[in-house]
Amino acid sequence: VRDLARKENSRALAQLASRLEMTVRTGSAQGADPFAKVKGLISDMIASLEEAADADATEKAFCDKELAETRAKKADKTLEIEKLSTKIDQMSTRSAKLKEEVAGLQKALADLMNAQAEMDKLRAEEAEAYKTNRAELEQGLEGVKLALKVLSDYYDSDASHNAAEGAGSSIIGLLEVVESDLEKEFAEVIATEEMAAATYEKETKENTIDKAAKGQDVKYKTKEADELDAAVAEATADKTGVEAELAPVLKYLATLEDRCIAKAETYEEKKAKREAEIAGLKEALSILEGQSVFLQRKARRTKHTPLM
Repeated sequence: VRDLARKENSRALAQLASRLEMTVRTGSAQGADPFAKVKGLISDMIASLEEAADADATEKAFCDKELAETRAKKADKTLEIEKLSTKIDQMSTRSAKLKEEVAGLQKALADLMNAQAEMDKLRAEEAEAYKTNRAELEQGLEGVKLALKVLSDYYDSDASHNAAEGAGSSIIGLLEVVESDLEKEFAEVIATEEMAAATYEKETKENTIDKAAKGQDVKYKTKEADELDAAVAEATADKTGVEAELAPVLKYLATLEDRCIAKAETYEEKKAKREAEIAGLKEALSILEGQSVFLQRKARRTKHTPLM
């Protein structure tokens, strides 16, 4: 037993060896059978070791089950948190991009409205100038036509005016040139106005369509960003809830690892050592039982041998 204690570095076996030695000495001094008590001590130690082995096996089964289940819970919660974090990041990024696009659209709309206001102002000024110029041209053209009529009527009405026919022809010719120039200018003014009005109408229509399209974009992008922000808030709340569920799991796992893993001697090592101790003690017990039988037989032979 002492050799076994040294081999397995067991304090309990060393103490048992000392007790066995003391029991043998005491029993021998008193004339009693020392092996009976020694066997009892060894049998008690074997029972104690077997009981401890059963307790260790039960503890090992508990640790294996609890560690596996708790680690699985940790993995599930951690994965769920990672998925929620990824989802939150993606939705936040999308929301920020939408808001940036909305800001750009709103600026474009403001620029468009300013440009339209400038166009309206310019068109109004052009229309007013056209109105004035047309009236002046119409008036001038009417005056030239009237002068031509008067002169023509004058020279055609009386033969006595023939003496001045050369001078009249020059004046009439000059007025006809003026009339032609005025008519040409009048036509150009009308054409310019019509072109300016058509351009204004075309650009105004395009601006109206562009404004409506950008307005719809702002509406839908703002709606999507708001929905994403709401989803981010909900996912963040879910993540907080899962983190709250994970905290006690991590705490329990740390307790389990401290109980089941953070030991100098593993279960397998302890099991092998205890099995060796039990086997050694059983061997010692077997030897003692053999010695006990031998001594009993010897005692019986001595008792029945006649004295010489």
